[in-house]
Amino acid sequence: MKTRSLTFHTDPGHGWLEVSRADLDALGIANTISPYSFQKAARVYLEEDTDAARYMDAAKAAGYRLTIRDQYADPSPIRNLPSFAP
Repeated sequence: MKTRSLTFHTDPGHGWLEVSRADLDALGIANTISPYSFQKAARVYLEEDTDAARYMDAAKAAGYRLTIRDQYADPSPIRNLPSFAP
């Protein structure tokens, strides 16, 4: 079983689940992630409405054990990152 310790970043208006680009590729879902998610190097910040749930569903189906901690910022610097591109 693979274990992932993830961070769920929030600000007053939205939230993003921080995951690795490698996980998206390994799970075969990189091409399904929307441009409403963001990226910085090998880290991807999945928007909370659809992309984060897609990741969690795929990870759990693949046998990953997920632990998630919350991190709040006002405003979140994630909003200034480039949009995700597969």
